[in-house]
Amino acid sequence: MRERRLSVALVAVLLLASGVTHRAQADKIDKRNFEISRNLDIFNSLFKELNLFYVDTINAEKAITDGINSMLVRLDPYTEYIPEQEKEDFFFSTTGEYAGIGSFIMERDNAVYISEPYEGMPAQLAGLRPGDKIVMIDNDTVLGWKSAKVSERLKGPANTKLKVTVERPDVEGLLSFDLVRKKIQMPAVPYYDMVCDSVGYIYLSSFTDSAAEEVKRALQDLKRRGVTALVLDLRGNGGGILEQAVQIVNLFVPKGVEVLSTRGRNKKMDKTYKTTQEPIDVNIPLAVLIDGGTASSSEIVAGALQDLDRAVIVGSRSYGKGLVQSTRPLPYNGMLKVTIARYYIPSGRLIQAIDYSHRNPDGSVARIPDSLTNEFKTAHGRIVRDGGGIKPDVEPEIERGSNISFYLMKDFYFFDYATRYAAEHDTIAGPKEFKLSDEEYEAFKDFVKSKNFKYDKQSERILADLKEVAKFEGYFDENTQKQFEALEACLNHDLDRDLDTFRDEIAHLLSAEIVKRYYFQKGEIIESIKNDKNLEEACAIVNDKARYAKILNVETDK
Repeated sequence: MRERRLSVALVAVLLLASGVTHRAQADKIDKRNFEISRNLDIFNSLFKELNLFYVDTINAEKAITDGINSMLVRLDPYTEYIPEQEKEDFFFSTTGEYAGIGSFIMERDNAVYISEPYEGMPAQLAGLRPGDKIVMIDNDTVLGWKSAKVSERLKGPANTKLKVTVERPDVEGLLSFDLVRKKIQMPAVPYYDMVCDSVGYIYLSSFTDSAAEEVKRALQDLKRRGVTALVLDLRGNGGGILEQAVQIVNLFVPKGVEVLSTRGRNKKMDKTYKTTQEPIDVNIPLAVLIDGGTASSSEIVAGALQDLDRAVIVGSRSYGKGLVQSTRPLPYNGMLKVTIARYYIPSGRLIQAIDYSHRNPDGSVARIPDSLTNEFKTAHGRIVRDGGGIKPDVEPEIERGSNISFYLMKDFYFFDYATRYAAEHDTIAGPKEFKLSDEEYEAFKDFVKSKNFKYDKQSERILADLKEVAKFEGYFDENTQKQFEALEACLNHDLDRDLDTFRDEIAHLLSAEIVKRYYFQKGEIIESIKNDKNLEEACAIVNDKARYAKILNVETDK
């Protein structure tokens, strides 16, 4: 009887505690809801008062959009408000599809120029060329317009007509072109081929809704052509649709394998993604190229293949975006792209490099230090770490780009010379055979010098800073001054010398710009992978069975 009374008392205590807990939770929720309602009322009333009494007229849309964006910037860079007029650009990023003339444009010198027409698209077929300055669209001048406004005007429903009037370098008068807008579909796989004799190479530029199917078709074609190994290039690929990443992994691993899981605050939205189809090839030696521009869905592919010990990852550390976004409709055709979860790849690790939930007092955020990351294990027992992107299995030593090349690119010297070159040469050799001759490189040097090219020499700037520090600390005496002067003489700005010193690098970048004028994006890719150290290393690994097996720790698996 005593035990029964104790049991009843215990149940009563537990029920009472449960009730107290539920009431506390309910009170907490009620308090939060009140705070939200109160602050929304304050914001609404504040704007009404500003609109009625502020000395100048307030642009309501801009003011409120600025307020929304200021709120969202405190969260993470991927949570965004997308007003109706920007939805088309957002959908293009996920589908690779829009209706327009089919060309990249760029803003330069307070004007907008054609920078890269797509092969076979209206702009290219009509005769528009890189370097053409857009001055009119139909009967409206666009001088002084920003590139976003010009882009909006060039887009429109498929099969509608427009006229584009341009100024062309070294051509007198204006040129007008009649075009018909069409549906533009950007390929996710702009190039694939055999490299290094029998190795297949696939360049995947984005994760649109056709990415997995395009990779599949490329892989099947390469297998028909007899490839013995494969390199998948994800460098510079900023990601896209998550499900496409799962399907691409599925091409190389069996059905029913977990690729990733997502976890967020709303547990109903947590999900595990597994492969659902029969693969194309689970045995072909595979390497994946990544770099600092490899992000999001690209990291899912690279990270999952690494965790499953299905591929050797080659290159440099990836970006580190382990957050998942979804879209929510808003009134008046707006949209919210909101981060809803974090994703975890097969080993269980999160590769997010920045923790946006913990900010410094000034609002800034920093990468998670290596000392705070955690160890995880791949399928074969290799150690991998979380919190900082995907660290490659092999990191070839790559020379840093030169300062002079950066400024030649930034100030459009490659672009402008390629424009001149294309005007003077109707054809060139194919992209695999094209090589800039010594005479052509000398002509480029003359072109650069004729423009009075100036650029920031870091050695000179650092020396000037050191001189100021020496003066401040009292070390700048007569002897020190002479040493500085001698060093300044050694570091004297010598354009001819720098153009010769970095000839190979500069010629490679210039060649890519020239080849693009004749063979478009595909030609640029072909030129860019010539003498590609990372690609060469990847080919060497997949062609060396013993080394490939050792990297993936196949012996441990056995």
